[in-house]
Amino acid sequence: MDITILGIESSCDDTSAAVIRGTTLLSNVIASQAVHIKYGGVIPELASRAHQQNIIPVVDTALKEAGVTPDKIDAIAFTRGPGLLGSLLVGTSFAKGLSIAHNIPMVEVNHLQGHILSHFIDLPDSEIPHPAFPFLCLLVSGGHTQIVKVSSPLEMEIIGSTIDDAAGEAFDKCAKVMGLPYPGGPVIDRLAKEGNPEAFIFAKPHVKGEFDYSFSGLKTSFLYTLRDCVKEDADFVEKHKADLCASLQATIIDILLNKLIKASKQLGIKDIAIAGGVSANSGLREAITEAGRRRGWRTFLPPLKFTTDNAAMIAISGYYRYKQGMLSELSIAPVARLEELL
Repeated sequence: MDITILGIESSCDDTSAAVIRGTTLLSNVIASQAVHIKYGGVIPELASRAHQQNIIPVVDTALKEAGVTPDKIDAIAFTRGPGLLGSLLVGTSFAKGLSIAHNIPMVEVNHLQGHILSHFIDLPDSEIPHPAFPFLCLLVSGGHTQIVKVSSPLEMEIIGSTIDDAAGEAFDKCAKVMGLPYPGGPVIDRLAKEGNPEAFIFAKPHVKGEFDYSFSGLKTSFLYTLRDCVKEDADFVEKHKADLCASLQATIIDILLNKLIKASKQLGIKDIAIAGGVSANSGLREAITEAGRRRGWRTFLPPLKFTTDNAAMIAISGYYRYKQGMLSELSIAPVARLEELL
Protein backbone atom coordinates (compact mmCIF):
# COMPACT_ATOMS: atom_id res chain seq x y z
CA MET A 1 0.00 0.00 0.00
CA ASP A 2 1.24 3.50 -0.86
CA ILE A 3 2.57 5.66 1.94
CA THR A 4 0.36 8.64 2.85
CA ILE A 5 2.08 11.73 4.23
CA LEU A 6 0.61 14.90 5.70
CA GLY A 7 2.96 17.85 5.18
CA ILE A 8 2.94 21.02 7.29
CA GLU A 9 4.84 24.19 6.30
CA SER A 10 5.07 27.32 8.48
CA SER A 11 8.60 28.65 8.03
CA CYS A 12 7.73 32.24 7.14
CA ASP A 13 4.41 33.89 6.29
CA ASP A 14 2.52 31.12 4.47
CA THR A 15 0.61 28.47 6.42
CA SER A 16 0.31 25.36 4.28
CA ALA A 17 -0.77 21.74 4.56
CA ALA A 18 -0.65 19.04 1.90
CA VAL A 19 -1.35 15.34 1.53
CA ILE A 20 0.54 12.98 -0.80
CA ARG A 21 0.04 9.29 -1.43
CA GLY A 22 3.24 7.79 -2.70
CA THR A 23 4.62 10.70 -4.70
CA THR A 24 1.21 11.82 -5.99
CA LEU A 25 -0.22 15.05 -4.63
CA LEU A 26 -3.77 14.80 -3.32
CA SER A 27 -4.13 18.30 -1.86
CA ASN A 28 -2.07 21.42 -1.21
CA VAL A 29 -3.69 24.27 0.75
CA ILE A 30 -1.96 27.61 1.39
CA ALA A 31 -3.10 30.55 3.52
CA SER A 32 -1.07 33.67 2.78
CA GLN A 33 -0.75 36.67 5.10
CA ALA A 34 -1.60 40.05 3.60
CA VAL A 35 -0.94 41.80 6.92
CA HIS A 36 2.76 42.29 6.07
CA ILE A 37 2.22 44.29 2.87
CA LYS A 38 1.78 47.65 4.60
CA TYR A 39 5.08 47.16 6.47
CA GLY A 40 7.10 46.36 3.36
CA GLY A 41 8.32 43.04 4.79
CA VAL A 42 7.43 40.15 7.06
CA ILE A 43 6.91 41.04 10.74
CA PRO A 44 7.83 37.85 12.68
CA GLU A 45 5.40 38.35 15.59
CA LEU A 46 2.47 39.01 13.26
CA ALA A 47 3.45 36.00 11.16
CA SER A 48 3.41 33.59 14.11
CA ARG A 49 0.04 34.91 15.29
CA ALA A 50 -1.44 34.43 11.84
CA HIS A 51 -0.09 30.87 11.71
CA GLN A 52 -1.90 30.13 14.97
CA GLN A 53 -5.15 31.34 13.45
CA ASN A 54 -4.69 29.54 10.15
CA ILE A 55 -3.14 26.18 10.89
CA ILE A 56 -6.22 24.26 12.09
CA PRO A 57 -8.51 25.27 9.18
CA VAL A 58 -5.67 24.79 6.65
CA VAL A 59 -4.86 21.25 7.83
CA ASP A 60 -8.56 20.38 8.06
CA THR A 61 -9.16 21.60 4.50
CA ALA A 62 -6.14 19.70 3.16
CA LEU A 63 -7.36 16.44 4.70
CA LYS A 64 -10.89 16.95 3.41
CA GLU A 65 -9.75 17.81 -0.13
CA ALA A 66 -7.57 14.70 -0.16
CA GLY A 67 -10.39 12.54 1.21
CA VAL A 68 -8.12 11.31 3.99
CA THR A 69 -8.78 10.93 7.71
CA PRO A 70 -6.00 11.11 10.35
CA ASP A 71 -6.11 7.35 10.91
CA LYS A 72 -5.00 6.83 7.28
CA ILE A 73 -1.88 9.01 7.60
CA ASP A 74 1.42 7.14 7.89
CA ALA A 75 3.51 10.14 8.97
CA ILE A 76 3.40 13.89 9.57
CA ALA A 77 6.19 15.78 7.82
CA PHE A 78 6.87 19.26 9.21
CA THR A 79 9.34 22.03 8.50
CA ARG A 80 11.93 22.11 11.26
CA GLY A 81 13.91 24.98 9.70
CA PRO A 82 15.39 27.23 8.55
CA GLY A 83 12.93 30.08 8.98
CA LEU A 84 11.34 32.41 11.51
CA LEU A 85 11.52 30.68 14.87
CA GLY A 86 8.07 31.78 16.05
CA SER A 87 6.46 30.61 12.82
CA LEU A 88 8.31 27.29 12.93
CA LEU A 89 7.17 26.76 16.53
CA VAL A 90 3.53 26.88 15.45
CA GLY A 91 3.94 24.20 12.79
CA THR A 92 6.17 22.01 14.94
CA SER A 93 3.85 22.22 17.95
CA PHE A 94 0.82 21.41 15.86
CA ALA A 95 2.59 18.40 14.32
CA LYS A 96 3.47 17.16 17.82
CA GLY A 97 -0.10 17.54 19.05
CA LEU A 98 -1.51 15.68 16.07
CA SER A 99 1.14 13.00 16.46
CA ILE A 100 0.24 12.42 20.11
CA ALA A 101 -3.52 12.52 19.52
CA HIS A 102 -3.50 9.95 16.71
CA ASN A 103 -0.26 8.05 17.38
CA ILE A 104 1.26 9.11 14.05
CA PRO A 105 5.06 9.28 13.65
CA MET A 106 6.71 12.60 12.75
CA VAL A 107 9.39 13.38 10.18
CA GLU A 108 11.40 16.62 10.29
CA VAL A 109 12.18 18.34 6.99
CA ASN A 110 14.81 20.85 5.92
CA HIS A 111 12.80 23.61 4.19
CA LEU A 112 15.45 24.17 1.51
CA GLN A 113 15.69 20.49 0.65
CA GLY A 114 11.91 20.54 0.31
CA HIS A 115 12.22 23.19 -2.41
CA ILE A 116 14.68 21.00 -4.30
CA LEU A 117 12.55 17.87 -4.01
CA SER A 118 9.47 19.68 -5.31
CA HIS A 119 10.70 18.44 -8.70
CA PHE A 120 9.61 14.92 -7.71
CA ILE A 121 5.97 15.70 -6.92
CA ASP A 122 3.58 13.88 -9.25
CA LEU A 123 0.16 15.27 -10.10
CA PRO A 124 -2.85 12.97 -10.49
CA ASP A 125 -3.85 14.43 -13.88
CA SER A 126 -0.50 15.15 -15.53
CA GLU A 127 3.06 13.89 -15.74
CA ILE A 128 5.92 16.19 -14.75
CA PRO A 129 9.42 15.17 -15.89
CA HIS A 130 11.91 14.61 -13.08
CA PRO A 131 15.68 15.24 -13.16
CA ALA A 132 18.00 12.24 -13.02
CA PHE A 133 20.59 11.87 -10.25
CA PRO A 134 23.00 13.47 -9.91
CA PHE A 135 21.72 16.88 -10.92
CA LEU A 136 22.50 20.47 -10.04
CA CYS A 137 19.86 22.70 -8.49
CA LEU A 138 20.06 26.47 -8.37
CA LEU A 139 18.13 27.28 -5.21
CA VAL A 140 17.12 30.94 -5.16
CA SER A 141 14.84 32.47 -2.56
CA GLY A 142 14.45 35.56 -0.40
CA GLY A 143 16.91 34.27 2.18
CA HIS A 144 19.15 31.79 0.36
CA THR A 145 21.04 31.45 -2.90
CA GLN A 146 22.84 28.14 -3.42
CA ILE A 147 24.07 25.70 -6.01
CA VAL A 148 23.37 22.21 -4.73
CA LYS A 149 24.63 18.90 -6.10
CA VAL A 150 21.80 16.41 -5.60
CA SER A 151 22.96 12.78 -5.67
CA SER A 152 19.74 11.29 -4.26
CA PRO A 153 16.65 12.47 -2.37
CA LEU A 154 18.68 12.23 0.84
CA GLU A 155 22.17 13.16 -0.44
CA MET A 156 22.66 16.85 -1.16
CA GLU A 157 25.87 18.87 -1.13
CA ILE A 158 25.96 22.67 -1.17
CA ILE A 159 28.82 23.52 -3.53
CA GLY A 160 28.14 27.25 -3.74
CA SER A 161 26.30 29.77 -1.60
CA THR A 162 25.88 33.52 -1.14
CA ILE A 163 28.37 35.15 1.21
CA ASP A 164 25.98 38.03 2.00
CA ASP A 165 22.60 38.93 0.53
CA ALA A 166 20.49 36.42 -1.38
CA ALA A 167 19.13 37.11 -4.86
CA GLY A 168 15.61 37.54 -3.49
CA GLU A 169 16.85 40.08 -0.95
CA ALA A 170 18.49 42.08 -3.73
CA PHE A 171 15.21 42.18 -5.64
CA ASP A 172 13.13 43.16 -2.61
CA LYS A 173 15.53 45.78 -1.20
CA CYS A 174 16.03 47.48 -4.55
CA ALA A 175 12.29 47.43 -5.14
CA LYS A 176 11.73 49.11 -1.78
CA VAL A 177 14.03 52.05 -2.54
CA MET A 178 12.16 52.54 -5.83
CA GLY A 179 8.90 52.74 -3.90
CA LEU A 180 7.51 49.50 -5.33
CA PRO A 181 5.03 47.46 -3.27
CA TYR A 182 6.07 44.38 -1.26
CA PRO A 183 6.98 41.74 -2.28
CA GLY A 184 9.13 43.56 -4.80
CA GLY A 185 10.47 40.63 -6.84
CA PRO A 186 7.26 39.94 -8.83
CA VAL A 187 6.77 43.68 -9.45
CA ILE A 188 10.30 44.03 -10.82
CA ASP A 189 9.70 40.98 -13.01
CA ARG A 190 6.55 42.56 -14.46
CA LEU A 191 8.11 45.99 -15.06
CA ALA A 192 11.29 44.48 -16.53
CA LYS A 193 9.30 43.22 -19.50
CA GLU A 194 8.65 46.84 -20.49
CA GLY A 195 12.22 48.10 -20.08
CA ASN A 196 15.66 47.98 -21.69
CA PRO A 197 18.00 45.56 -19.85
CA GLU A 198 21.04 47.43 -21.21
CA ALA A 199 19.95 50.90 -20.07
CA PHE A 200 22.03 50.80 -16.87
CA ILE A 201 25.20 48.98 -15.85
CA PHE A 202 25.50 47.77 -12.26
CA ALA A 203 28.46 46.23 -10.44
CA LYS A 204 29.02 42.49 -10.59
CA PRO A 205 30.84 40.69 -7.77
CA HIS A 206 34.19 38.95 -7.76
CA VAL A 207 34.26 36.53 -4.83
CA LYS A 208 36.87 33.96 -3.82
CA GLY A 209 34.57 30.97 -3.67
CA GLU A 210 34.51 29.21 -7.02
CA PHE A 211 30.73 28.80 -7.06
CA ASP A 212 29.81 31.35 -4.38
CA TYR A 213 27.60 34.38 -4.85
CA SER A 214 27.45 37.94 -3.56
CA PHE A 215 24.70 40.49 -4.10
CA SER A 216 25.54 43.23 -1.58
CA GLY A 217 27.79 45.05 -4.06
CA LEU A 218 25.10 44.99 -6.71
CA LYS A 219 22.61 46.40 -4.23
CA THR A 220 25.03 49.19 -3.26
CA SER A 221 25.73 49.98 -6.93
CA PHE A 222 22.01 50.22 -7.58
CA LEU A 223 21.47 52.55 -4.62
CA TYR A 224 24.35 54.85 -5.65
CA THR A 225 22.98 55.04 -9.18
CA LEU A 226 19.59 56.11 -7.87
CA ARG A 227 21.09 58.62 -5.45
CA ASP A 228 23.24 60.32 -8.07
CA CYS A 229 20.49 60.42 -10.68
CA VAL A 230 17.77 61.63 -8.32
CA LYS A 231 20.03 64.56 -7.36
CA GLU A 232 19.81 65.70 -10.98
CA ASP A 233 16.16 64.82 -11.53
CA ALA A 234 13.69 64.26 -8.68
CA ASP A 235 11.40 62.30 -11.01
CA PHE A 236 14.19 60.07 -12.30
CA VAL A 237 12.88 56.82 -10.78
CA GLU A 238 9.37 57.32 -12.09
CA LYS A 239 10.64 58.12 -15.59
CA HIS A 240 13.06 55.19 -15.78
CA LYS A 241 11.41 52.60 -13.54
CA ALA A 242 11.01 49.95 -16.26
CA ASP A 243 14.61 50.34 -17.47
CA LEU A 244 15.94 50.18 -13.89
CA CYS A 245 13.98 46.98 -13.27
CA ALA A 246 15.06 45.41 -16.56
CA SER A 247 18.74 46.22 -15.98
CA LEU A 248 18.66 45.04 -12.36
CA GLN A 249 16.95 41.78 -13.25
CA ALA A 250 19.31 41.09 -16.16
CA THR A 251 22.33 41.66 -13.90
CA ILE A 252 21.05 39.31 -11.19
CA ILE A 253 20.25 36.62 -13.75
CA ASP A 254 23.70 36.97 -15.33
CA ILE A 255 25.38 36.59 -11.93
CA LEU A 256 23.29 33.50 -11.14
CA LEU A 257 23.87 31.75 -14.47
CA ASN A 258 27.60 32.42 -14.73
CA LYS A 259 28.35 30.35 -11.61
CA LEU A 260 25.79 27.69 -12.54
CA ILE A 261 27.33 27.26 -16.00
CA LYS A 262 30.78 27.00 -14.44
CA ALA A 263 29.61 24.33 -11.99
CA SER A 264 27.96 22.32 -14.76
CA LYS A 265 31.15 22.37 -16.83
CA GLN A 266 33.47 21.38 -14.01
CA LEU A 267 31.26 18.60 -12.62
CA GLY A 268 30.08 17.34 -16.00
CA ILE A 269 26.43 17.43 -14.93
CA LYS A 270 23.82 18.42 -17.50
CA ASP A 271 20.57 17.87 -15.62
CA ILE A 272 19.95 21.35 -14.24
CA ALA A 273 17.02 22.45 -12.06
CA ILE A 274 15.95 25.65 -10.32
CA ALA A 275 13.86 25.96 -7.16
CA GLY A 276 12.75 28.49 -4.55
CA GLY A 277 10.67 31.65 -4.72
CA VAL A 278 12.89 33.45 -7.24
CA SER A 279 12.54 30.47 -9.62
CA ALA A 280 9.14 31.97 -10.46
CA ASN A 281 10.90 34.92 -12.12
CA SER A 282 10.04 34.81 -15.81
CA GLY A 283 13.36 36.28 -16.89
CA LEU A 284 15.32 33.63 -14.98
CA ARG A 285 13.13 30.84 -16.35
CA GLU A 286 13.66 32.03 -19.92
CA ALA A 287 17.39 32.55 -19.43
CA ILE A 288 18.05 29.11 -17.93
CA THR A 289 15.95 27.47 -20.63
CA GLU A 290 17.97 29.26 -23.32
CA ALA A 291 21.27 28.41 -21.58
CA GLY A 292 20.20 24.78 -21.49
CA ARG A 293 19.31 24.78 -25.18
CA ARG A 294 22.74 26.14 -26.11
CA ARG A 295 24.66 23.83 -23.75
CA GLY A 296 22.76 20.59 -24.19
CA TRP A 297 21.27 20.64 -20.68
CA ARG A 298 18.06 19.03 -19.60
CA THR A 299 16.48 21.89 -17.67
CA PHE A 300 13.76 21.49 -15.06
CA LEU A 301 11.54 24.38 -14.02
CA PRO A 302 9.13 23.79 -11.13
CA PRO A 303 5.44 24.56 -11.71
CA LEU A 304 4.77 28.07 -10.43
CA LYS A 305 2.56 26.78 -7.60
CA PHE A 306 5.57 24.90 -6.18
CA THR A 307 8.01 27.84 -6.29
CA THR A 308 6.63 29.62 -3.22
CA ASP A 309 6.58 28.08 0.26
CA ASN A 310 4.15 25.17 0.24
CA ALA A 311 3.52 21.95 2.14
CA ALA A 312 3.58 19.72 -0.94
CA MET A 313 7.37 20.02 -1.03
CA ILE A 314 7.54 19.24 2.69
CA ALA A 315 5.36 16.18 2.20
CA ILE A 316 7.47 14.78 -0.67
CA SER A 317 10.67 15.33 1.32
CA GLY A 318 9.04 13.63 4.31
CA TYR A 319 8.03 10.71 2.10
CA TYR A 320 11.64 9.92 1.19
CA ARG A 321 12.81 10.31 4.79
CA TYR A 322 9.98 8.13 6.14
CA LYS A 323 10.88 5.36 3.68
CA GLN A 324 14.36 5.29 5.24
CA GLY A 325 13.00 5.19 8.78
CA MET A 326 14.18 8.74 9.57
CA LEU A 327 11.62 9.57 12.25
CA SER A 328 11.68 12.43 14.75
CA GLU A 329 11.31 12.35 18.52
CA LEU A 330 8.67 14.39 20.32
CA SER A 331 11.50 16.33 21.95
CA ILE A 332 12.55 17.80 18.59
CA ALA A 333 12.78 21.61 18.47
CA PRO A 334 12.66 23.92 15.46
CA VAL A 335 15.76 25.87 14.44
CA ALA A 336 15.97 29.23 12.69
CA ARG A 337 19.36 28.89 11.00
CA LEU A 338 20.45 26.51 8.26
CA GLU A 339 23.73 25.79 10.07
CA GLU A 340 21.80 24.23 12.96
CA LEU A 341 20.29 21.64 10.61
CA LEU A 342 23.58 20.48 9.07
